[in-house]
Amino acid sequence: MEIYFIDGCKHNQHPNQPCMNDPNYYPQFQTNLNAFKTLIINLVNTNSSSTFLHFGDGDYYFLKCIELGSAKPGKRALSVPYNQINIQKFRDGLPQNDYICVEIFEPSNIEKFISLYPNITPAFPTEYLYGLTANNWFTSTFKGQIGLIGAGEKLDMIIDLLQYEEYQKYLGLTEFTDYIKLPQKFACDNLLHTIEIVSQQLTKSSTHTKIFLCGMGHVKSGLLHELKKIKPAIYIDVGCGIDALAGIIDPDRPYMKSRINYQIKKHIPNIDLLQFDNHSNVKFLN
Repeated sequence: MEIYFIDGCKHNQHPNQPCMNDPNYYPQFQTNLNAFKTLIINLVNTNSSSTFLHFGDGDYYFLKCIELGSAKPGKRALSVPYNQINIQKFRDGLPQNDYICVEIFEPSNIEKFISLYPNITPAFPTEYLYGLTANNWFTSTFKGQIGLIGAGEKLDMIIDLLQYEEYQKYLGLTEFTDYIKLPQKFACDNLLHTIEIVSQQLTKSSTHTKIFLCGMGHVKSGLLHELKKIKPAIYIDVGCGIDALAGIIDPDRPYMKSRINYQIKKHIPNIDLLQFDNHSNVKFLN
């Protein structure tokens, strides 16, 4: 439906999203999308520091210690049982972020968030974060000022892709100003250690970087709000948007239907591919 359109994106609507056929479900979608873009621009232009965290069902399972999907010990977030980590640090950390985003077209996610944080109203739809990554608005708008935080293996793939002029033109920039690398798996095992890994890199990061796109997995609940204490900047949790930049995004993800997965013809490293397969809008650069 036109009201839920994001320029330069296509969304593969799922059967469990009938709300997208209702213009009265979220009539302020376009108004708030423009307000979101204006907010980000103003924050960057005024050298402000803020964090934007997106909450999904996996985050709910992790914070509730429910062993499902990415929240299952040994799968992605942690390698040890929940009773061996301080989950309360994560629960307390999430609401310390400046802006919380939730997928509005997945009503169950909204319900899950409210059940955990009944006194917090989400600021923006997560769909904005996905869409503005998919259509390269972030990268083209803030070229020369934008860095990345994510799994090292995926950031290395992005670095390799940016050796190609075609990919540079696609993103609207020639390079990211910083690449802050996280462990691909089990970053929640030792939160203090993960914070230290990021801190050591952020303190050496470029003075030009004013905004970071972040894909951190569930460790974000304990980590993201800490980052602006280390380096004043805008931190936007785009989640699987980092996969989109690395050329491995599932087109069924929100607003990713027309996203091109640029890749280099060499073996993809041993990375967490989520739902991606090698037939997902792939275009090889050599």
